[in-house]
Amino acid sequence: MSRVLAQRWQWYAASGQLKDMAARTLLLKLQERRLITLPERRRAPVIRAPRLNRELFDSVFPEPINAELSTLRPLQIHVVGPKQAYYHLFEEYLARHHYLGYSGPVGENLGYLIRSCAGVDLACVLFGAAAWQCAPRDRWIGWSAEQRARSLPFIANNSRFLILPWVRAPHLAGYILSQIARRIDADWQRRYHHGICLLETFVQQDRFRGVCYQAANWIRVGQTTGRTRQSRRHRDNRVHACCKDIYLYPLSSDGCRQLCQ
Repeated sequence: MSRVLAQRWQWYAASGQLKDMAARTLLLKLQERRLITLPERRRAPVIRAPRLNRELFDSVFPEPINAELSTLRPLQIHVVGPKQAYYHLFEEYLARHHYLGYSGPVGENLGYLIRSCAGVDLACVLFGAAAWQCAPRDRWIGWSAEQRARSLPFIANNSRFLILPWVRAPHLAGYILSQIARRIDADWQRRYHHGICLLETFVQQDRFRGVCYQAANWIRVGQTTGRTRQSRRHRDNRVHACCKDIYLYPLSSDGCRQLCQ
């Protein structure tokens, strides 16, 4: 049903891929709100989680890396994806070591595995779809709800940033962010056939200070309220999530104008 719906609406991504999952999500939300009734499922949905190589991670204890940034450069920055090299290693690092875990990509996304000049793994960075609504960000951009709906795909959200736990190198995190900012528009263009204008991220205040984003010239524009989609759905003003600082990084001097066109 979702495929037929997407085909009849001519609902395709810029890459030409049918937006089957988006149509399926829409149908499920309409049923949840009792606006339509879907037929019974023929089979249970498959939840695809990263396959952790527990034998590898339980048996290998990397030597601590304490180094100056200059000894690690030039960094090797590898774009990773489900059909590309290093992807399973990237998944395992995030699932095992990132405090939010990792259950696999959703929608348009771009991952990077960062290695030293000698080929030693240092970090993982993941970008994905932007938040649908974020009042401080939306005020900073200055767009209308209609403009946001049209241009949101041109914002990428830095949803995961992991310096591997055994790596200690001053200024490495900020340097990685600055290097990725120089290339991510072209990388996104190659994968999805459209560029991006703005990067965003949300930094949990009780865990991090956002120093690496500040060092890479990201702009703090405010903080979240702690309310979530569930708060809006149930008209509940209680806080359901940790407050986070909101950082933005425009990829060009006229990024806001492009988003508002």
